[in-house]
Amino acid sequence: MRSALAAGALALSLGACQQAVAAENIVEAPSAQRTAKESGLKTAIFAGGCFWGVEAVFSHTKGVTSAVSGYHGGTERQADYDLVSSGVTDHVEAVRVTYDPTVIRYDQLLRIFFSVVADPTLKNRQGPDRGAQYDAKLIPTSAEQLAVAKAYLSQIKASGKWDRPIVTDVVRAQAFYPAETYHQDFAAKNPRHGYIVRWDAPKVAALKRLFPGVYSASFRRN
Repeated sequence: MRSALAAGALALSLGACQQAVAAENIVEAPSAQRTAKESGLKTAIFAGGCFWGVEAVFSHTKGVTSAVSGYHGGTERQADYDLVSSGVTDHVEAVRVTYDPTVIRYDQLLRIFFSVVADPTLKNRQGPDRGAQYDAKLIPTSAEQLAVAKAYLSQIKASGKWDRPIVTDVVRAQAFYPAETYHQDFAAKNPRHGYIVRWDAPKVAALKRLFPGVYSASFRRN
């Protein structure tokens, strides 16, 4: 293991996911009118800004068996934190979520995502983070997920829950590259980190408040 790895972990506050600010307003998204019909463990990918918070919320969601932070949209050579953070790659920070649809359905994950994780009215940014690498995207991995995602986006656009237009896209799934080890389970490993305390912990608290039936007090580690 490179000696720079530990130093990189300590210096994260100097890179992306950097400016700790108060979380944006939480919006209780509507229940999906089109529910997902799935069986067996399924995987979907969500891009919603800094992957620490996306991973933290889904790691506290019942039925999620794995939440892996990583990069989506670019090449394997580009899948490097420093490169992605610089904004010169085609990657977005993303989280690959594996879930049991008998416990939590894809449409329910979408509702959680838009309620407490990502603001669908923001383009190429989320919260304090700016750049195309922080764009919010739905990345379904099956035809069923694609149909549900498109239907749900149409539904929330017509819901009037947000004051600005919905700009989140549905994009075709490409190769997903797990992020460096120190990014995995970051919120659980670093609960006192300034960004986690002021930005991501409120998202997890909102999950517990809005969706107590699917909130898990324990953190699903990878």
